[in-house]
Amino acid sequence: MLVRPTLVLGLLCLGLGELGRMGVAGAAPQSKSKPKLATAQGESNVQNCLHGLSGCDVSALSPDEIKQVSQVSMKRNLDSCMEASTLCDPTRLTPAQATSVQAARYRRNLAKCTSGSPTCEPLLLSAKDAQAVHKTALERNYDKCLEGSPTCDPTRLTPLESKAVETAWLRRNLDRCNEGSPNCDPTRLTPNEASVVKVAAARRNLEHCQDGLFSCDPSELTDAEAKEVRSTFERRNQASCRDGLASCQPLELREADLNASRAGFRSRNVEACKRGLPACDPSLLTGPEMASVTAAFQQRRSRFRPQNTP
Repeated sequence: MLVRPTLVLGLLCLGLGELGRMGVAGAAPQSKSKPKLATAQGESNVQNCLHGLSGCDVSALSPDEIKQVSQVSMKRNLDSCMEASTLCDPTRLTPAQATSVQAARYRRNLAKCTSGSPTCEPLLLSAKDAQAVHKTALERNYDKCLEGSPTCDPTRLTPLESKAVETAWLRRNLDRCNEGSPNCDPTRLTPNEASVVKVAAARRNLEHCQDGLFSCDPSELTDAEAKEVRSTFERRNQASCRDGLASCQPLELREADLNASRAGFRSRNVEACKRGLPACDPSLLTGPEMASVTAAFQQRRSRFRPQNTP
């Protein structure tokens, strides 16, 4: 009677043992994947810390990783200070690094002052460099005054420089007057220069009148020049009327020129009538001309008339 319960209990223990081994075997792959996932997350966190990203968790770093991240951070801070970046933290610099950063800052400021930059801080310059910068600024101002720049400061010029600047300005003023520039100041010309400028202005006015420009002032022409300009205008107008240009002024033609141009007017009128243009005046057509116009229209209509097919 005791054998059956004992047998059942043994089978039950055997089944539980098998289930335990199956559970351990099934859980084994999960236990292997957890270390891999943790390792990947750790490497990603280290990279975030090395690159100074916001996702860095310093509490998850090992002592060696903290040392490595600290070195990279110090190097990044040194670079920021050398570049005068707002990310620079000068309290983290070593004495040697602070000296290098200060030297780089001085070189940048010296370059700005030498080039005349408005961001220059002259109080930070040494006495020697300040003197050199001052000399460079005076030379730059002298060059601007010679060029007539509006940023020239004449109060900083020496007497010799002022004389040279005045000579350069008078030369530029003479050139402007000779070119007819509105910036010319005739009151600063010498008598000889004024005579030369007057001759240049008369020559320029004659050219404008000969070219038919609106800037021509006929009252400034001599009798001989006025006669020459009139002849030039008549030749140009006659050619325009002969060629049928819009600039033709037929009322300005002399009788002989008008008679010579009538053939051209009549020929252009016939062509305008043949083409059906609004410039056609049929009242000017003779009998043969009207016949040629009629023939031209008939020919054009026949060209567009549909052909009868057999």
